[in-house]
Order: sequence, then structure tokens, then C-alpha cells
Amino acid sequence: MDKPSQESSSNADTPDFAVREIPGTEQLLRQAVVENAEAVVVKVGTRVLTRPDGTLDIQRVQRLSSQLCRIADSGRHTIMVSSGAVGAGVAKLKLPGRPKSLGPLQAVAAIGQTDLIRAYEQSFATHGRHAAQVLLTRNDLRRRSGYLHVRNALLGIHDLGAIAIVNENDSVAVAELRTTFGDNDRLAAHVAGLLESALLIILSDIEGLYDGHPDEPDSNPIGLIRRLDDDVLGLASDNTNTVSKGGMRSKLKAAQIAVSHGHPTIIGPGRQDDVLDQIMAGNPVGTLFMPKEKTIRGRRRWIGVAASVIGEISIDAGAARALSERGSSLLAIGITAVKGNFPRGSVVRVVGPDGRTVGRGLSNYRSSEITKIKGHNSDQIGDLLGHRPYECVIHRDNLVVDVVED
Repeated sequence: MDKPSQESSSNADTPDFAVREIPGTEQLLRQAVVENAEAVVVKVGTRVLTRPDGTLDIQRVQRLSSQLCRIADSGRHTIMVSSGAVGAGVAKLKLPGRPKSLGPLQAVAAIGQTDLIRAYEQSFATHGRHAAQVLLTRNDLRRRSGYLHVRNALLGIHDLGAIAIVNENDSVAVAELRTTFGDNDRLAAHVAGLLESALLIILSDIEGLYDGHPDEPDSNPIGLIRRLDDDVLGLASDNTNTVSKGGMRSKLKAAQIAVSHGHPTIIGPGRQDDVLDQIMAGNPVGTLFMPKEKTIRGRRRWIGVAASVIGEISIDAGAARALSERGSSLLAIGITAVKGNFPRGSVVRVVGPDGRTVGRGLSNYRSSEITKIKGHNSDQIGDLLGHRPYECVIHRDNLVVDVVED
């Protein structure tokens, strides 16, 4: 994991995240978040898990494993999304740094993954539990069937009393190393999205989100974010490192995905020895991001975040307002253009006249059919196509607005 760099906002108006809370409010929220969590997904990055020389920090793994087992002992579904395979491989092979070409990267990841999972298995064993290795690529979640299979596998691992150790399948995930999540922060958010009532904890190498650069003396950590908007995203900028991937902006994007699922998220200090114990005690550790009041569930959650988008439908301003403000279905009359060649039942992006994404949804018609009926009233569909199986192009039950673009 990279050392995050952040840039403070110079807006004259006080941003929402800087508004003072009523004393005690944050503490009560944190306690409620922990109390309501039926599942806990913890993500830990390379820089937390490795020593300065790049070798795997076994003591850090042992401390985290002990705390993970205590969370599991509370009855919560516990999952660790762990980076470190490439770093462990680099150290094991005594390489000067992370390889830059694809083939060596894949090989190093595969070699390092064995050390990583063995470290967790040995640590869990002292607490009477097992580690279950789960390697994923983005394609595993893009299909609805794959999405459900991964979810069922994670539930099965939990039922057997083991703790899943999830990682990007670096040895086959081509885009990640040079079809995929982009980094383990967002992978963790997608994993949390598979579960109900989950708390996502992202362990970083700094205390949490700051209102300025963490190294500046006048910068302060932010304890609570109620709305993760562009002002908050503007606090972070990324840089990269020869071993790890993903900076603070990546973590904020992951938090944005998780809160859209309805999952509170905490970005906390991974090098604090008792960080998970403190978080699960409801203590003020790191930055807590609260979810929206209205969240998406079930199939609509998959549509909104995980599904593969293979087409695009452009709509006029009136249709955009109807979808965003009234929760309406998408009718053919509001469609102005179709992009891509897709079959019925595909997940498509819906964009407004300004080019911004309005939402995503399952299309009731093929792209060629939509081209014929766009701009027409629903009662004309039968005449234009020779049949009218649906009155709307996308039904509101299969439509998600205000999606988080990954």
C-alpha cells in the first residue's frame, strides 16, 4: 500500500465534513456501527504488512490474526482482504524491487502468495481457526451467477468456522498487475457488498483522513464523514511505490462504494497494534464514513456496482429528472441514442444530455430494438417491433441511480 498524500481544500465556505458534531455523537455512532455489524471485512495493505526492507512482518500478521479471531469469536462473519503477495514474493526472491513486466509480476505474485497464506494459517491455528484462501478477479463478480457463487463460498467458509483471506488473483489479473478491481481497497468494498450489515475496515499507514497533508503540523485527522462527496475526495491525491498500489484516494473510492451499499467504513491506522480491538470497542480510531440513509440491496446492488456494463443509453433532460427525482422506469420516449450492440437483459449505463451517468439498469430490449423505438410512446412499440413484451425499456426495479463509477 502506498504512502498517501493529501491536499487541503482552500474553499472559502466551510465544507460539510468540517461541521462540528454535538459532543458524544461520534462515539454513539461508532458504538452503534459496531453493534449492528453482522459481518466485518478488514483490508490490510502491503505497507502495513511488510517491514522497511520489504519482507513480510510476521509479528504484524500474528497481531492482526489474533484480533480477527476475536471478531470471529463474537459470531460475526469475518473476512480479511490482504495485500502483500507481490511484496512477499519480492522479499522471498531477494529482488531489488517490484518487476515492471507482466510475466515476472505474475510469477512473483504466485510465489509470494504461498508465504502470505501460510503466515495467516499458522497464526489462526493458535486460536483454533483455519485460513481459507480466496483469489478473485473482477470477472468473478461481473456475472450475476459468479457474484452469487462467490457470496455462497464466503458464507460456507464462515459456516465452517474459518476466516477467508481474499486477494486479487494477481497471477491471472492482467490489468491489476500492470480484468480487475484496480486495487485491494476496492476489492474489499466489493466483497463487503456481497454481505448484509457489514462493516468495512481499511487499515492504512496513517491514522485516517486528514483535513490537510498528514505531514503538515496544522493538519488534523477527521473523525467522522457523514457524506462522502467531491469535497472529501478532493482531500486526497495519490502517488505510487515500487512494491504497493493504492493511495488515500483509492481508499476514499472504496469507502464510497461501501457506503453506497449501506456499509459504514473506517479508515484506520494499520500499524497500531490493537487497532481492530479498539475499533470493535467503539473507540475513536481513524475516520468513520457513514452510509446513505437509502441504500441498494439484492440484485440492484449487483447492477449498481459489480455488473459488467456493455452498452449505453442516452436520455433527454425530462427522462433524467424522472429517473433521478421520481424513481420512474425508463420509457422509450425519453431515449435519444443507443451505443453498443447488446442483447436483452444486459446491464447498460444510462447517461443524461450532459454526458453524466444517471444510473445503470437491466435492459428489457436489444440495442437494435431500442434504436427503432427510441423517442416513441410506449403504445407505439408493438407497431414498430411487431411485439411489445414490455412497456418500459428499463423497469425501475432493475434500475439504480446515483451509482458509484468504479
